[in-house]
Amino acid sequence: MKLLKTIERRFGRLAVPHLTLYLVAGQVAVYLLVLAHVWAIEQLILIPERVLAGEWWRLATFVFVTPITNAVYAFFGWYLFFLMGSALENRWGALRFNLFLLTGYAATVAAAFFTPGATASTAFLGGSVFLAFAFLYPEFVIYLFFILPVRIKWLALIAWLGYGATLALGSWSSRALALAAIGNFLLFFARDIVARMRLARRHMARQTRDLAPRREPRHRCVVCGITDLAAPDMEFRYCTQCEPAACFCPDHIRQHTHAAKGSREQSR
Repeated sequence: MKLLKTIERRFGRLAVPHLTLYLVAGQVAVYLLVLAHVWAIEQLILIPERVLAGEWWRLATFVFVTPITNAVYAFFGWYLFFLMGSALENRWGALRFNLFLLTGYAATVAAAFFTPGATASTAFLGGSVFLAFAFLYPEFVIYLFFILPVRIKWLALIAWLGYGATLALGSWSSRALALAAIGNFLLFFARDIVARMRLARRHMARQTRDLAPRREPRHRCVVCGITDLAAPDMEFRYCTQCEPAACFCPDHIRQHTHAAKGSREQSR
């Protein structure tokens, strides 16, 4: 993308490296403060109508509120988010990864305001990071709870099915947030997806040609090798004096050497 390269060239120095680490550290800190009853989650989560009432800090604090309440699941989620985010940053560079998270954040906030009374979280934003990682590293093996090995492409398939179910059956708030995550993913990967589809189509077409039964010619000139497949309008002739009868094109039927019982004599 030319626009992205231009942005990287002009604003690359403004990128925040190791952004995933800061987000995870912030979520851990907030999680511990909530457990210690220093803060209440209700004061930090994104509720658009409360933002419109003047509680602007929610636009920033909600990104540090983990959508998972169970400590074990939260730890596993932080580990995966750090792993995947760091891998994306190493592959893309800090600025592009910053832009990926920033556009996902902006899309999440915009989607939340479609249903101002509903609560929005970073669950779908984290989901877009997961989908991006799975698209780039489909064969990567995740050990669920450090025990069960699963290729991430199958987990991504389940995630896509979950997004589909959300779009079909979820609340309007959930649908908007799911669309924001999908839109963020497509913004960065639509070109790659189209390229892969074209490559797969060419590969399937080549396989189809290779598997298709090949037509054998009915007639082939024994002199020049031309066949009825190459020249369907040509009238081929057979010399009955040859043993076995030989096929000739019109240019060579009258000028050839007869083959009879292993010997050859010049035709007159």
